[in-house]
Amino acid sequence: MNETIETILKHRSIRQFKNEPLREEQIRTIVSSAQAASTSSYIQAYTIIGVKDPEKKKKLSELAGNQSYVEANGHFFVFCADLYRHERIGEWEETNVIPSLESTEKFMVAVIDASLAAQNASIAAESMGLGICYIGGIRNDLESVSELLGLPERVIPLFGLAVGYPEGISDVKPRLPMEAVYHEDSYQSDETTMKADLDRYDETISSYYHARTAGKRSDRWTVQMAKMLSGDKRMYMKEFVEKKGFNKR
Repeated sequence: MNETIETILKHRSIRQFKNEPLREEQIRTIVSSAQAASTSSYIQAYTIIGVKDPEKKKKLSELAGNQSYVEANGHFFVFCADLYRHERIGEWEETNVIPSLESTEKFMVAVIDASLAAQNASIAAESMGLGICYIGGIRNDLESVSELLGLPERVIPLFGLAVGYPEGISDVKPRLPMEAVYHEDSYQSDETTMKADLDRYDETISSYYHARTAGKRSDRWTVQMAKMLSGDKRMYMKEFVEKKGFNKR
């Protein structure tokens, strides 16, 4: 096993950072690593906003549900799906690109491109001894986030990435068993097998929480998922995405 794989397998979310900003060299390395990620048809349909302004970070923390580590970190990145520059390219090249930009396909391309870039950035940061935490909470109010960051039409903030020097290291959280996520040749939909895999995983997660919290918590993953998925959350998203000029066709 090489160092890269070891770094990937040791991933854990860090939610407490030292009061030490990243150096410009580190920021540039992380962004360069993000840009090295694969991109569909070379379209590079994303933009990364680095947020340094303390007031903006504080506001983003509030919008994300008062998550303190959105404000207190070494650097905060916001990854955006971005087709704005491509619309401008269409104008400059006198080519009608609007139907393509409004397609579900290009919406997916932009989201996937941004996600691939972000994961490259995360691995780069962790390989440098830094910790990271993805922040989906900025999607609580994308209208306000877009206004705060001055995002034009055809640019959607997807998630944040808090990066910094870890104040403490948490345990690696167990993932689903490989058999549950890796199927060969066809999807394995046998419910008996699936239920057995998830039952074993529930035992693993329950033990993990019990040990981590000294017995104060021992909930099962399937219970977590059922509870989380039973409620409506961010149901404004379709309207917002279409308003931004994405996913109309």
